[in-house]
Amino acid sequence: MRTTHSRPIPRSVRLLAIAVGVVATAAFAPPAAAAPAQAYSASQLSAVSAAVDRSGVEGIAWYVDAGSGRVVVTADSTVSAAEIAKIRQDAGGNAGAIRVQRTPGVFTRLLSAGDAIYGSGYRCSLGFNAVSGGTYYFLTAGHCGDVVNTWYTNSSQTTVIGPTVGSSFPGNDYALVRYDNTSLSHPGGFTVADAYVGESVKRTGSTTGTHSGTVTALNVTVRYIGSGTVRGMIQTTVCAEPGDSGGPLYDGTKALGITSGGSGDCQRGGTTFYQPVREAADKYKVSLL
Repeated sequence: MRTTHSRPIPRSVRLLAIAVGVVATAAFAPPAAAAPAQAYSASQLSAVSAAVDRSGVEGIAWYVDAGSGRVVVTADSTVSAAEIAKIRQDAGGNAGAIRVQRTPGVFTRLLSAGDAIYGSGYRCSLGFNAVSGGTYYFLTAGHCGDVVNTWYTNSSQTTVIGPTVGSSFPGNDYALVRYDNTSLSHPGGFTVADAYVGESVKRTGSTTGTHSGTVTALNVTVRYIGSGTVRGMIQTTVCAEPGDSGGPLYDGTKALGITSGGSGDCQRGGTTFYQPVREAADKYKVSLL
């Protein structure tokens, strides 16, 4: 299933000496004063974020970076210069608060036919096993749960797992599947935790296996191409590909997120987004195994 998903010293010295000499000869001229960066209030940043949302431009992700006092907009390869201009225009007099950065590829959900958990001609990845009372479940992506009613362990769909009993997409991206097949095991070892910017994390998925990266932002809003908008996401540098959707994002035994979507692949790298697992576990009142 598709919505997410592995670089003559002598000359250098001479060049440096030349550069230093140039600076020395120009030292008599007073340096030009750099204009101070405009500061924006929290309410202005919130208004800018709302303006980005209203723009309707697909293929972007954005969040308020309180540290820099800017709204950071990440645009995929489909977003045109005209669309970037529209976003700035919609922000009006606060357009200077927008910082645009580019990422290769296309922001899409990671849906595909393949391996891991199957149903209705789709493939996704199991996220985290969970339990409530004496009933066992697992969490996966909501855009997976939206299109599959019953899940199987194999592509021929002969070994049933169980039904999707809850799903939310867009807005959020999580789903809950119940284990009806009592012969299946449901290993665990994870506890719910909250990601933080700069955290080193790993992701496992049925298409690309395990890859690592870093959390770059929290509370990110993403508008996928043709698929709707999700909010409150974890943004990372971990690669992912179609079929990795629903798989776990973790740091050791800390369960952090559920793979949602992104751009790029595990040859070129990319930007990927994850539904925080705490929200999903709280929604369905389940405890991770």
